[in-house]
Amino acid sequence: MNINKVVSISCLFIAVLIFAGAGIKGEKDPLHKRTFNIGITEVKDGVAAKKSIKDEITFKNGTLFSDFLQHKFSYKWLKYRINKDSIYMDDESQAEVRRLEIEAVTTDEGGTTMMLSFVVENWDIEGTMKLTKNDKPKKYFDFTGFEKGGKPKKEKKPKNGEAPAVIEEPKKE
Repeated sequence: MNINKVVSISCLFIAVLIFAGAGIKGEKDPLHKRTFNIGITEVKDGVAAKKSIKDEITFKNGTLFSDFLQHKFSYKWLKYRINKDSIYMDDESQAEVRRLEIEAVTTDEGGTTMMLSFVVENWDIEGTMKLTKNDKPKKYFDFTGFEKGGKPKKEKKPKNGEAPAVIEEPKKE
């Protein structure tokens, strides 16, 4: 065999591996294409401000975007990591609740670090934003909110002898 055939066969083999790897789909991000309306409250010396700032957090392909973070601190799309993904049964409603614990950390050229740590339980979100410069705390924010579009509608209970009425859940894009 000459060297050209060996190289061409090797290139073909590598190309097949790359296309086969691209065809295998990984686990889908549970927050992809979800948007949450939140209220952000600045905390100074352990006391929360009286007025909160309204904002939206949008998730897409493993990144999150917030108008507040972009306009106030010039952070656009931040990569996040899901630290814990669990499902448990709520004692009161006997419904399954999906709990996601998420973290996003980014540092700019000036040594300023933005840390977001939050929890998403079904349609609710709650967390904190910390801004530090050279490991010294500068700003601290708490936020809470809910998913835009709200919770899906529940099934109505049937009356005597009637078939159960089913209300369709809103479709997510």
